[in-house]
Amino acid sequence: MPATIPAPIALSPRVVVFDYGEVISHSPSDADRAALLARAGVAGDGAAAFWRSYWTHRDELDRGTLAISDYWARVARDLGTDWSEVDRHELWAIDHRGWLSVDPGTLAILHALRDGGTRLALLSNAGADFGGWLRHGSFAPLFDAVFISGELRMVKPEAEIFAHVMRELDISPDQLLFVDNKAVNVDGAIAVGGAGHVFTDASGLESWLRGLAA
Repeated sequence: MPATIPAPIALSPRVVVFDYGEVISHSPSDADRAALLARAGVAGDGAAAFWRSYWTHRDELDRGTLAISDYWARVARDLGTDWSEVDRHELWAIDHRGWLSVDPGTLAILHALRDGGTRLALLSNAGADFGGWLRHGSFAPLFDAVFISGELRMVKPEAEIFAHVMRELDISPDQLLFVDNKAVNVDGAIAVGGAGHVFTDASGLESWLRGLAA
């Protein structure tokens, strides 16, 4: 069945700033995760150690202070193994591909906001390698601006990254509406004077936005 776009949501002069991962995109699937573990040569009880290391070094990768190959070298070191540069390239490709998806429910809300004349922006904790997908994907024209932490050398929930976003969008804190799946990042937006919503699903997000518009 074709997806439908709900009625317009008008929130101007406020601007809705969206996270990407697990808000606009789905989480990597079980198959994606299994493919990454298989290429890494990790099985059984080793999976927990792999994912622990994967996330431990992610902030530096997202901040742009750790190169992709060096990130995977650190994961290998934590696991007591060694991956060649070719191995690391392939691990990057499998991991990157797992984050390239879209949630049709969230996309429908994005269109409803734009149809209502509401300005939109995207703010993602992600490496600079996501720049092409986020700036040139089919959904990119919905956004007035795209902000990627790995390019800015700042990450959510730091106040500095929200200050940068508001400055670039030329908005005041009371005009910032921020949507993220992580409460700590939403708290960061609230701390600088904005409002925020912790995303769990598209229906909850739509209810929050329409409540603000009422």
